[in-house]
Amino acid sequence: MLFRRTVLASFAALALSSLAVSAAELPDLGGKSVVVVTENAYPPLQFVDPKSGKAIGWEYDAMNEIAKRLNFKVEYQNTSWDAMIQAVSDGQYNIGMTGITIKDDRKQKVDFSDPYMRSQQFMLVRGDEKRFTDAKSFAAFNDGLIGAQPGTSPFYTAVYEILDGNEQNPRIKLFETFGATVQALKTGDVDLVLTDSVAAKGYVDSSNGGLKVVGEALGTEDFGFIFPKGSDLVAPVNAAIAALKADGTFDALNKKWFLDYKMGE
Repeated sequence: MLFRRTVLASFAALALSSLAVSAAELPDLGGKSVVVVTENAYPPLQFVDPKSGKAIGWEYDAMNEIAKRLNFKVEYQNTSWDAMIQAVSDGQYNIGMTGITIKDDRKQKVDFSDPYMRSQQFMLVRGDEKRFTDAKSFAAFNDGLIGAQPGTSPFYTAVYEILDGNEQNPRIKLFETFGATVQALKTGDVDLVLTDSVAAKGYVDSSNGGLKVVGEALGTEDFGFIFPKGSDLVAPVNAAIAALKADGTFDALNKKWFLDYKMGE
């Protein structure tokens, strides 16, 4: 299946213990409090479970495990995507997580962790869509509208890889959250949402045929956590990321959230 090949390289069994970075080798942060901010609008990385009302997801599980291994206490807070990078840059929060693509221009404002996930962007459309099948045919479909959040990777991919390079192109309708773009797609207000394979899989699997993916991958993205510039948390978190990759914890989370979990409507 396409997603299983592109979300991550492998959903294998746990790695051999000889490859693991043991907990004893990780820094001990002495139980300090760390404020982590997220948007809760990007399933299955982080979102509010419609069944329980609780905030859950891959990133929550990963961050909780990082906190456990580094011995710090997590306090979660929420903010919108368009405010997050600046707020972290200003020191309002210690860490930001919401599937943030590592980009050189963003590195001017914040420090990034090492990548914890690699993904690719795909075209999410309604299940009965037949008017276009890929980026080229969508560009030629002059009535087609794209839903996107301003300043995100999908927005820039829509502008520069599908349309004409004009960031004011009226074929792009802007929304405050990723979830709002998908809702607009479902109701027919837009015809296409660009998203990475992580979120696409979550929505397709929960749509009962109402949504599908068309076309080829439009690019590769690495996701990282963000920190205020010069943060002393970067090195410890990077060490924990390496440990979680090596001992198979991330593989187990991939299986849990990308293969096993079914997001409710």
